[in-house]
Amino acid sequence: MTEHPTSHEGRQPLAARPHERARPRQEATDAEGAAETPTVAPPVAPPASLPVPSPASPPVPSPASPPVPPPVSPVSAVSPISPISPISPETPVDAEGSAVVAVGAQSPGGVLGGGPDPAARREGERLRFVGAATRRIARGLDLDEIVLGLCRATVPTFSDEILVYLRDPLPVGDERPVAPFMLRLRRTDRLRLSDLEGEELVLVPDPDPTPAAELCEVRSGGALAEILRGVRPVFGDSAAAKAALRELLGADHPLPGGLRAVLAPLRGRRRVIGAAVFLRRPERAGFEPNDLLVAAQLATHTALGIDKAVLYGREAYIADELQRTMLPDSLPQPTGVRLASRYLPAAETARVGGDWYDAIPLPGSRVALVVGDVMGHSMTSAAIMGQLRTTAQTLAGLDLPPQEVLHHLDEQAQRLGENRMATCMYAVYDPVSHRITVANAGHPPPILLHLGGRAEVLRVPPGAPIGVGGVDFEAVELDAPAGATLLLYTDGLVESRLRDVWTGIEQLRERLAATAQLTGPDHAPPLEALCDDVLDMLGPGDRDDDIALLAARFDGIAPSDVAYWFLEPEDAAPGRARRLARRALARWDLEELTDSVELLISEVVTNAVRYAERPVTLRLLRTDVLRCEVGDDSPQLPRQRRARDTDEGGRGLFLVNRLARRWGATRLSGGKVVWFELGLRT
Repeated sequence: MTEHPTSHEGRQPLAARPHERARPRQEATDAEGAAETPTVAPPVAPPASLPVPSPASPPVPSPASPPVPPPVSPVSAVSPISPISPISPETPVDAEGSAVVAVGAQSPGGVLGGGPDPAARREGERLRFVGAATRRIARGLDLDEIVLGLCRATVPTFSDEILVYLRDPLPVGDERPVAPFMLRLRRTDRLRLSDLEGEELVLVPDPDPTPAAELCEVRSGGALAEILRGVRPVFGDSAAAKAALRELLGADHPLPGGLRAVLAPLRGRRRVIGAAVFLRRPERAGFEPNDLLVAAQLATHTALGIDKAVLYGREAYIADELQRTMLPDSLPQPTGVRLASRYLPAAETARVGGDWYDAIPLPGSRVALVVGDVMGHSMTSAAIMGQLRTTAQTLAGLDLPPQEVLHHLDEQAQRLGENRMATCMYAVYDPVSHRITVANAGHPPPILLHLGGRAEVLRVPPGAPIGVGGVDFEAVELDAPAGATLLLYTDGLVESRLRDVWTGIEQLRERLAATAQLTGPDHAPPLEALCDDVLDMLGPGDRDDDIALLAARFDGIAPSDVAYWFLEPEDAAPGRARRLARRALARWDLEELTDSVELLISEVVTNAVRYAERPVTLRLLRTDVLRCEVGDDSPQLPRQRRARDTDEGGRGLFLVNRLARRWGATRLSGGKVVWFELGLRT
């Protein structure tokens, strides 16, 4: 409670203490307002018309008069708006809890109610309005919420119309603003007078757009530039202010006369970022000198909030871009397997994390399935995750066994620094042999959903997390029957504060089995719907960590669609390869591809025989395309080059590139594989 200047504690009266008259009741007001308004704008000197509190005791209302709220300290002579006093029980509150006080709306003097001291009451209402408005502005997190909070807090309480202009584009942090200085109309709210049946004129929302200029260029040396440079709000009755308003709003926008317009520059921490225009209609009282302080307070809170929102938006954009680039844009579609994936951040405020997934095509129509989890969900975790994912892709390209891949990832994590730990599951699926090889580094075990609806948790060696060092990793080879679905996931899906990891794994297994039962024993559930159904098992308290999910449906390649031969590295190998390919195509009723396949196989096998020392492998795969793979023990990858007219060779890969739908070469640990694909003609 504000201490009365003539208290009975033996203190000297306020009138006898001249050194305290410059800040009347400032300490008491700070104590009352600290709980309501945590942040107050920087001090601004008030105008000469600022009222000074009287040392006399506050008036006591008569029994017949309505209850009067406690007297509120007027505006300090040091600060334009002192910390806001708590709102009294008599103050009306809107739907969001903000005080609704019509500042200067009832009488020419702005008095809202009777009483012996209308000036003190008017100042109290003004302070309560500023407190409620700044709280409403501060609730916004993004740019639109802050601007909307300013508009909703001021219309119709403080003004009948508001227009908010912001820089286009808005500078971020220490960025140099773009020249020329452009202002764009961000939002406008206004009211119109409507005659309700049998009632007096009231203010209701106006759906019509305000005829104000959408874009304004602030000319150097112009009236608008001078007022924005001055930072302080100004009335619209002066010649300079009228010129600035015409420049900002355009010639078509009507300008009210007298003290019915306030132009308030919006200054952030480093520069002016926009302007707000407050307008009142002729049937309403004009603005008062103290209303400039209110406009300054609103403009300061709005500008600082916009600055923070822009910085937050930039950080969120960087985080989203980092996470997006760290994860694959789209999954490949390798032969014999279908893939689906999901990623969920830990929370809206923690959009980046260390969870990742990947699918890497390997030679021989195989595919590597990877899911990993770096500790934490921060920018550092995402950066480490990106490094480990890139390392895993490089190691997979060397066609190393799964346990060797984890071993090299462990070494890489130790080189990145101390406490760079992660878990990882690395699996290689071979659609020809219908087998899968799995190595684990401290990750939750995968779940295999069979075609009949049975879901089992695969028994794989647990292993130690990546980054521990000095640990051997083991791999296990398991059956991968056609129609089965392998689910790889991170611990955020199965572990939370409400359940341990093994309880979550069992719930996930039961959920997969129940989902499979809905589609019947002969049909596997669709992958995308299965992923969505798995994520639906998360309850309100189950999101403690980010989640990565990778589902693989094993279609496999039937043995009747595979042809495989060994060719001795001799001059007769290309001719033998052509004859074998011709027979396979005849068996598959693909004779129309014979000429193209024979030509391309002859070129690729000839190149392999030239450098190979061991038998050359030739394999044909018939799926939705015809794929041919030629392997040899030479690590040198072929490169396409443009042959000169006098060259006798160098045109083989040129033919492959022109006739094949796709082609490539992959280095193996013991050589390489050159492959090409042709479309099946119908």
